[in-house]
Amino acid sequence: MKRREFIKTTALAGLGAGLAGCTAGRSKETKGTYDMSRIGGSARMHLSFFPYELQLQHTFTVASYSRTTTPDVQVEIEYDGYVGYGEASMPPYLGHTVESVCAFLQKVNLEQFSDPFQMEDILTYVDGLSEGDAPAKAAIDIALHDLVGKLIGQPWWRLWGLDAAKAPSTTFTIGIDTPEVVREKTLECADRFNILKVKVGLDSDEEMIRTIRSVTDLPLAVDANQGWQDRQKALDEIFWLKEQGVVMVEQPMAVDRLDDIAWITEQSPLPIFADESIQRLRDIPSIKGAFTGINIKLMKCTGMREAWKMLNYARAEGMRVMIGCMTETSCACTAAAHLSPAVDFADLDGNLLISNDRFTGMTVRDGRMVLPDRPGLGLIKL
Repeated sequence: MKRREFIKTTALAGLGAGLAGCTAGRSKETKGTYDMSRIGGSARMHLSFFPYELQLQHTFTVASYSRTTTPDVQVEIEYDGYVGYGEASMPPYLGHTVESVCAFLQKVNLEQFSDPFQMEDILTYVDGLSEGDAPAKAAIDIALHDLVGKLIGQPWWRLWGLDAAKAPSTTFTIGIDTPEVVREKTLECADRFNILKVKVGLDSDEEMIRTIRSVTDLPLAVDANQGWQDRQKALDEIFWLKEQGVVMVEQPMAVDRLDDIAWITEQSPLPIFADESIQRLRDIPSIKGAFTGINIKLMKCTGMREAWKMLNYARAEGMRVMIGCMTETSCACTAAAHLSPAVDFADLDGNLLISNDRFTGMTVRDGRMVLPDRPGLGLIKL
């Protein structure tokens, strides 16, 4: 191996695994071994993007809103004939729009970089273009990871040194609805998953749980989405939920009720995970002790690079970790799934909730996630 090719190949060793033999085992979906000596030459990265509205299979209701679609922007980064895919998904509570995402992406100049392997420099530049815009930044981050993985010829779970066989079961979400619809939704999915996630936070919580229990005895996770108002009532409900086979609780109260959440967590028989209270790596110190664990979502934290840092930092602090998603195509869901062998809980069903997916990637078999062994994210465009 030429010295230049060796340097480029081993540059990502710190990401989690040695890359000896990194060009072996390429699947038929890839273009073959990339000539690493071409890196840093005349080729430049080119960014393109377009809006893509996600169509939900059912009306999705949480404690604060309902919707039937989710705005989304699809992103592609092309480099020397290779293409990396990414996306920005924008559920209402994040406060982002297609217009704001596209406005940010228009400011990004990736053509100044001749070496896509300089991921720290590239993503630091992107992050520094604004204070917020997390979904837009995530879209670029995901596409860049996909591109670099394809150039190397390996999936990201392997580059991070993870075992794909340890990918956990994913929850499947049941939104707030009438007992009839909840029963129908549960019947549709109960035989395909090992754990369900139930949206709660309204006066109908008990009715929701009892309706699901009339159909299945699968373990349940519940997400209050900040919906509970009284901490004693919330704690009482958590004790009741444990009796109903619930195994974890997300975001019981509003983000500005941190002391009340800490009081609940201290006395709760179930682990309490932060969702809306955690966005990025810098937020972890401020919530330590108030939650048992954190839910990492790529659209909130700016992508795979930051998510990997959050996962390892949370572990170092003795916290549990969950990897979640928004309503997304298989692009972003699969990107998140590459981290899943290292987490305690996974909620990666966003692609299963839509009717117009653009990709095949991570799949679910007998309730467990199956990660693709193809390079990069391992996506196949439909």
